[in-house]
Amino acid sequence: MGKVLAVVAAVLVLAGVTLAGAFVALGGVDWLRDRQAIVVPEQYRPVIVAAAERCPVVPPQVLAAQIASESSWDPYAVSPAGAQGIAQFMPAVWEQYAVDGDGDGDIDVWNPVDAIHSAAELNCVNAALVADVPGNSLKNILAAYNAGFNQVVKYEGVPPFPETQAYVDRILTRAERVQL
Repeated sequence: MGKVLAVVAAVLVLAGVTLAGAFVALGGVDWLRDRQAIVVPEQYRPVIVAAAERCPVVPPQVLAAQIASESSWDPYAVSPAGAQGIAQFMPAVWEQYAVDGDGDGDIDVWNPVDAIHSAAELNCVNAALVADVPGNSLKNILAAYNAGFNQVVKYEGVPPFPETQAYVDRILTRAERVQL
């Protein structure tokens, strides 16, 4: 009887490990996270709403989902590629498009208000740069934020980069679940 129980236990453990591995391999963790409500931290709610007014073609829910996807609301996030802050700006892009979102006279990538307003501003710049590109304009704007507007123009829409395609899909999926 003990050997039978040991075999059954081993089979159950193996099945559990296999199912867990399949779940992760198929994007299960991301799938679950993308289906959860995106709760904008209280201190950033008015910032998201105000920043979205800079670029009405990108609704506040989409901007919130974008920031959540970029940094999980961490104003000190740094990516392996060197993107910085809550909106994950590369230094050269920050230098070109940063705005003083809080009006304090200082433009700081580590200041969430400046960074969120700068992300909204860059979305609007990208909207103008990809305005003549075929396809869904919101998807093209988000793809331009991720891959650069030149790639969206080159490929006449969301470029065929798995990272960029997943980024656009993730943000639009999450935007449906944003709680402002």
